[in-house]
Amino acid sequence: MFPEKIQIEVRQDAPSVIFDKEKNIFEMSGRSFPADPDEFYQPLIQWLDAYKKSKPEKKMVFNFKLEYFNTASAKMLLDLFFKLEDINEAGTEVTIIWNYLDDDEDMFEAGEEFDDIVEIDFEFVEYSEDDI
Repeated sequence: MFPEKIQIEVRQDAPSVIFDKEKNIFEMSGRSFPADPDEFYQPLIQWLDAYKKSKPEKKMVFNFKLEYFNTASAKMLLDLFFKLEDINEAGTEVTIIWNYLDDDEDMFEAGEEFDDIVEIDFEFVEYSEDDI
């Protein structure tokens, strides 16, 4: 049996994470450039594998509100998106909400690139510093 919830507090080099099966909340926010991205992301990817086998809800909304991520984190995020794609293909309707600052064209384009690669619906939500 897997834990119903993963919660990681934000760090200077890693985002906050909430994966909560019971409340059907899935969120990542902050900055991602951990020294060992594999060590940070593998437990999340493994959790998603277990979640897929645990009779998940019919719908899953995954909220990403990343301010920055480095190249190594981008690869791990793509692995995470592929797990979400697997969950989607197994019958849970997955939507990714890609939040980005209104003046951060790079983060918007990064979301578009992920959207082009994986077969999941992305919704793009622009926010401003005033919304924080």
